[in-house]
Amino acid sequence: MSFPFNVYVAAFATAFVTTFASLPLWARCCIRIGLIDEPGHRKIHDHTIPLAGGLAVLTGIALPCLAGALALRLGWLPSNAEAAMHHGIMRRAPQLWAILFGAFGMTTLGILDDRHELRPLPKFVGQLFVASVVALAGVRITLFVPSPAFSFAVTVLWTLALINALNFMDNMNGLCAGLGGLAAFFFALLAASDGQYLVAALGLLIAGTLTGFLPHNFPRARAFLGDAGSHLVGYLLAVLAILPHFYTQQKPRPLAVLTPLLVLAVPLADLVNVVLIRTWHRKPFYVGDNNHLSHRLVRRGLSNTSAVLVIWLVAALCGALACWINR
Repeated sequence: MSFPFNVYVAAFATAFVTTFASLPLWARCCIRIGLIDEPGHRKIHDHTIPLAGGLAVLTGIALPCLAGALALRLGWLPSNAEAAMHHGIMRRAPQLWAILFGAFGMTTLGILDDRHELRPLPKFVGQLFVASVVALAGVRITLFVPSPAFSFAVTVLWTLALINALNFMDNMNGLCAGLGGLAAFFFALLAASDGQYLVAALGLLIAGTLTGFLPHNFPRARAFLGDAGSHLVGYLLAVLAILPHFYTQQKPRPLAVLTPLLVLAVPLADLVNVVLIRTWHRKPFYVGDNNHLSHRLVRRGLSNTSAVLVIWLVAALCGALACWINR
């Protein structure tokens, strides 16, 4: 099915502009209500930074979605794009509502964590609740096992792993948002190449909003994602990895199952690495330290900015490899 390229461009551009323009407003709001990050132990900044990234990223998703729905309703889209979008939205309507609910829920949980430093158990319960709601709505991993219970369990575990992996990667300016933007772009590229236009548009929307946040966060930070933003990025990538059909009867690719693992290889590898290190040293896996990939590169002599650029490059190469095995 053909799809107008300008709709993809509009999804990326509107998300970019909305996030970039809304962040200063959210930053002032965060400073006023005390949603800020103060300098301290294991912190690399020497002044107060507003935790406005999550709210700006959520705005960059919600407002373009509303504008797109209005354009669809008023018949402003090209005729072939309008028919395709209407077909996709009607087919996935319950899933789309659940995904939107999950985005608001995960951002709210992250804001509560930023504001009150939630204990691990209530934070885990909140993540589990949102992941379960989305899985129950039908956004699930199948893995060739015809069991709804297995599919539900794997989906929830996958979502929890990605949320915490991206939360762990939010330890240097631009790292989490850059990795998220790259992963969303590659998922969009893979979906677009298979004619999965709605998933491709959603991927470009997420890539656009995270790219729109980067000028405020990299290399010098005027705002942080905070737990609200890192939770939201991890959640969105988990969902975006589930939505595309990498293996179909028309295109039975034997290595399709590796696609999301390759696109998200860097944050997943970092998660496994730090969990093993903390377990080896008999420390709780959820207590932060300086053993992440970014910290190790800095200890080898790279600047923070160079370390982030190197990790982005590795993630881009992994994404390109995922595209190659799906060619």
